[in-house]
Amino acid sequence: MSDKSAVSTTDAPPPMPVFSQGVRKGNILQVSGQGSVDPASGDFVFTGDVKRQTTRVLQNIEAILKAGGASIDDVVMLRVYLTQREDFAAMNEAYAEFVSTRTPSGVLPSRTTVFTGLPLPDMLVEIDALAVLS
Repeated sequence: MSDKSAVSTTDAPPPMPVFSQGVRKGNILQVSGQGSVDPASGDFVFTGDVKRQTTRVLQNIEAILKAGGASIDDVVMLRVYLTQREDFAAMNEAYAEFVSTRTPSGVLPSRTTVFTGLPLPDMLVEIDALAVLS
C-alpha cells in the first residue's frame, strides 16, 4: 500500500482544521469541497452570482490539483452541490467554459449535481473533485 499524504497550497483557501484541502494516496487525489473564497484575502466572494462563484470554486480546485501533481484533465469525477435549482443553467455555463478548456484529452469528467443546503448562507455552489494520475 502506498502512503497517504495531505495536499495543500496557498493558492487555494485554507481548509477548516478538521479536513485537508486534498488527500493523495498512490495515484488517487481527492480534493475537498471548495467554496467561493479568494485565497489571497480569505474572503467569500461573488455573493449572489452563481456563475462567478462556480468559476472561483473551480480555480480553487485547480490550484489544489496542481499542488498534488494533477490537472483538470486528470479529474474523473466532479460533484457539484447547488442551493437553488434555478441556478443550474448559470452554474453549468461557467462549469462548461472552465472544464472544456482544460481537458485536452477531450474526455470530460463524470459529474453529479445535487441540490442541498450549504455551510454558509451566501454559498450558492460547492464542488469537490476526484483525480486519478497516470
